[in-house]
Amino acid sequence: MTERVLERPGKRVILLGNEAVVRGALESGIGFASAYPGTPSSEIADTFSKIAKKVGIYFEYSTNEKVALEAAGGAAFAGVRSIVSFKHFGLNVASDSVQPLAYHGLKAGMVIAVADDPGCWSSGQSEQDTRFYARMMHMPMLEPADPQECKDFCKLAFWLSERFKIPCFLRLTTRVSHASADVKLGRIVKGRTQGIFKKGDEFRNMPPEMLKVHEELHKKLDQIEKWAEKQVKLYPGKGELGIVTLGAPTNYVLESLERLKLDLPVLKLNLSYPIPRGTIQRFARNLKKIFVIEELEPVIQQELQRLLPGKEVIGKEFLPRAGELKPETVERALAKVFGLKVPDLERSDRLLKGLKLVPRKPTLCPGCPHRASFWELKAALGDAVWGGDIGCYILGIYPPQKMQDWIISMGATQGISHGLSKTTKQKIVSILGDSTFFHAGIPGLINMVYNQSDVLVAVLDNFYTAMTGHQPHPGTGYTGMQEKSKKLDIAEIAKACGVENVAVVNVWNVKQAIRTIKRISSKPGPKLLVMRGECRLQFMRRMRKEGIKTPVFEIDPEKCRRCGLCVYQFGCPAIHHDRKKNLYWIDPDYCWGCAVCSQVCPYGAIKVRK
Repeated sequence: MTERVLERPGKRVILLGNEAVVRGALESGIGFASAYPGTPSSEIADTFSKIAKKVGIYFEYSTNEKVALEAAGGAAFAGVRSIVSFKHFGLNVASDSVQPLAYHGLKAGMVIAVADDPGCWSSGQSEQDTRFYARMMHMPMLEPADPQECKDFCKLAFWLSERFKIPCFLRLTTRVSHASADVKLGRIVKGRTQGIFKKGDEFRNMPPEMLKVHEELHKKLDQIEKWAEKQVKLYPGKGELGIVTLGAPTNYVLESLERLKLDLPVLKLNLSYPIPRGTIQRFARNLKKIFVIEELEPVIQQELQRLLPGKEVIGKEFLPRAGELKPETVERALAKVFGLKVPDLERSDRLLKGLKLVPRKPTLCPGCPHRASFWELKAALGDAVWGGDIGCYILGIYPPQKMQDWIISMGATQGISHGLSKTTKQKIVSILGDSTFFHAGIPGLINMVYNQSDVLVAVLDNFYTAMTGHQPHPGTGYTGMQEKSKKLDIAEIAKACGVENVAVVNVWNVKQAIRTIKRISSKPGPKLLVMRGECRLQFMRRMRKEGIKTPVFEIDPEKCRRCGLCVYQFGCPAIHHDRKKNLYWIDPDYCWGCAVCSQVCPYGAIKVRK
């Protein structure tokens, strides 16, 4: 991956969309990059992490998206070009500081790369369309459709940002971020990594100057719109219906027109805000109907309905507002508009209806420390209210664990748990991960102490930001540039926040963990439990690299009483039940030797395989 991103100018190489964004930033002469990892944006930060020292720039995984954005803003204040990346929910976290940056003014280009996730392939809480943010924040938003445009539009975003001294959004989606295609590379520019902050009156985001700056922002957007008039791609065609599209759906439109043998004019927008109104009006002049093909909300469709009175503007009447678009979705919509039959699609629909697919819920990896933590919490506390949060342990919402009663946002478990503790008599357990604790857990913990909450906070510490690719965080002891750093201790931070009852357990020792949970949960007031166990996937990788064999377990059929606890209550995916033979067995190729199953089996039937 690293080698491809750093190939010589003029060469064509296969890059992910996210990797192409990194190359575009390097060709723009950046000196600073920051991020909080979040799929589908993670590869942007992961790539910077690997190459930062080699190319002589600074990179960091910040504690959360708000801090990452502010750090990039600080670099831009000093005249150093910067880029910050995160997923759509990360923009929510950062939004408190995004808009004031546009009012404040920048000395160098700053790009905010935000990745939406239509279809929720890696997102659990909601399906969000960040295009509304650009309109609210008076900031331009570019939308690439493929990896080549990811690189080129990243460079355009830096140019726009520096020209108008405001941040510029680069909006990606899962399909664009994770698409692979050949990209023609340009020259990597050695940018400034050190600048100077000059005091002056251009930073005017306080009254009374703020109102004047607001007016200036609108004038800047008018200028950007004039520039955007030429930032389109027109595919000529015939007929009275024209298509307006942008981003990933552009590819589906072109494929569908070819398959349906339709010759229609297509206008591809490169900016979703501000839209080039003059170009759109000229495009629509001789058309009776405009079909807007976009993912998620009808953002462009509604703008065109206002912009083109007297023209019929259609879109979401034929396309879903939820989930990502697919080539067949677009093809079906066009076929419906033109009254066409598509035998291939009809045949595939019949085949899909005839398939009997076995539903399978997501599950934690074999040997996952979170499975042990959930088991120990439930064994110690019984039927408590389980506050959920964002991380690998989000999979605990599914059977057999069913150990999270809500999932809202990073760190929200503590605020909601606190509210419940003040309004119910129930036993409340607030569950969050180690990276989430550093991201957004500390303010909630302080609030619990200050307002005298009676909640047990369980921090599931697996030593990594595991869900997004095992990136480091302040508790790992090293930075995004692989440099050694101060290793912050969650238990010590909790004590510094005023939590009097703090304990640490090794989740691989089941009995001891249960005893500690019972002891600490009986204490009054807020209490915090750190449940430590390394991510088993990383553990196994390290063991294999070092040539160390881990034990594999098996079930003794003579001792097994067929109670089903290992499969239907503990739920390790390495353990199976042959219903016909009523036999329980462990797949040796899938067992990662955590030994927890042998501790929870009530009959001692699980032992190390000889």
